[in-house]
Amino acid sequence: MQKIKFKALFADIRFWIFLFFIIRLIGITNAPLEAGHNWRQAFTNMVARNFYDNGLHFLYPEIDMAGEKSGIVASEFPFFNFLIYLFSKAFGYAHWYGRLINLVVSSIGIFYFFKVIKGVVNSKIAFNATIVLLVSIWFAFSRKSMPDTFSVSLVIIGLYYGYDYLKRNNFWSLFLFFTFSTLGMLCKIPALSLFSVLAIVPFLKSIQFQRRLIISFASFLAVSITLIWYYYWVPFLLDTYQFQLFFPKGIMEGIKEILPHVPEALKKFYFDSINSYIAFACFLLGIYFFLKTKEFWLKTTIALISVVFLIFIIKTGAVFPFHSYYIIPFTPVMAVLIGYFLVQLPNKYRIIFLFLIAIEAIGNQNHDFFVKDSELYRLKLDQIAANNIEKKDLIIINGGQSPQSIYFAHKKGWSVENRNLVRPHFIDSLSNLGAKYLIIDQTNEKLEFQQFQLKYRDSHFWIYQLK
Repeated sequence: MQKIKFKALFADIRFWIFLFFIIRLIGITNAPLEAGHNWRQAFTNMVARNFYDNGLHFLYPEIDMAGEKSGIVASEFPFFNFLIYLFSKAFGYAHWYGRLINLVVSSIGIFYFFKVIKGVVNSKIAFNATIVLLVSIWFAFSRKSMPDTFSVSLVIIGLYYGYDYLKRNNFWSLFLFFTFSTLGMLCKIPALSLFSVLAIVPFLKSIQFQRRLIISFASFLAVSITLIWYYYWVPFLLDTYQFQLFFPKGIMEGIKEILPHVPEALKKFYFDSINSYIAFACFLLGIYFFLKTKEFWLKTTIALISVVFLIFIIKTGAVFPFHSYYIIPFTPVMAVLIGYFLVQLPNKYRIIFLFLIAIEAIGNQNHDFFVKDSELYRLKLDQIAANNIEKKDLIIINGGQSPQSIYFAHKKGWSVENRNLVRPHFIDSLSNLGAKYLIIDQTNEKLEFQQFQLKYRDSHFWIYQLK
């Protein structure tokens, strides 16, 4: 009897989603100090903290590294940042709220992924695909203060309710479909690649015409709102405030940028997506078994997602080959195709393959859960800066292109490369624009500026007063 209970428990996908949720709580309160993508997390937190510090100007996301400019940035729709702001209003600001929010929403999104695949294909493939998705790149990135798995999860939740509406003609499901899908695509436009499956709905003659018409209109409206943000409002913010987060490319320009980096781009598929070579081999075999099926509409769906995602790859240009998280919207598709292979195996071998994939994938990501002690000194910078610099004074800090250092300083100004600081008249040029203080992180490279008054120093940070 006990054995039967355990078997039923292990066969329930909710058990595995909950288990992986608990595992990913390890280090959940870490500040964005881990080696991977701390800059993107600092950027996300920066926008949320400015909501908290300066008021909820929702349509005008603001960052700290725009120098003398307003800091209003042309970026994604700040719904994720808004949720961090709500937590901050309730409990006071902390670096890690975004991690927990993302983990909760992404875990729910994975459950809805299971429900979608179970409804559209079958429960066995859904179970296999969900386990693979749990250990994929989602394992690490679903606990970062980044909107990538968050946005795709919202779209997956929306797709489930769209599927439910088409089956049951439930208005509440239609409302949830529209709400979650729109928010997901607004938070990160590549999530639109999964939403492209709705393009097949008008052709599904087995579904009542009125339902097809209504959900097609709702889909059109959701995409239109997304495009208004990214192709009207974002250009307006850029033209008005002159600061940009992403740099979309034209088709030919994107192709030219990617061609020299094809090996790096391919790596996003054969390794970064699942973090497992075993999984990629299963993916290739899964394509074979998937193509052997007679599921025309499912094949059309996968083809649509792939084509739209390819367009996004090209539009990002050279950025895609060097940023692993850009593969996140396509990882659920790869997980489904891996599921098609695994379901061909006897149960014992299927479990062995899942276990090996999980061990390899988690092993390649476990470093992301911990922060090196050598990085913790950055957490003191906020208080050091507050004690020595007036709140509204602009700073220069040698943080390079990453917003991490200026984020921890909790000041506005410029984050620059060391090589620029030693250029003649460079600091003076920023001082003329309003910079009052220069903060030097001496950890990696020693820099000294005797022409300025040294106001504070310790083993890591030196603060110079410029005027």
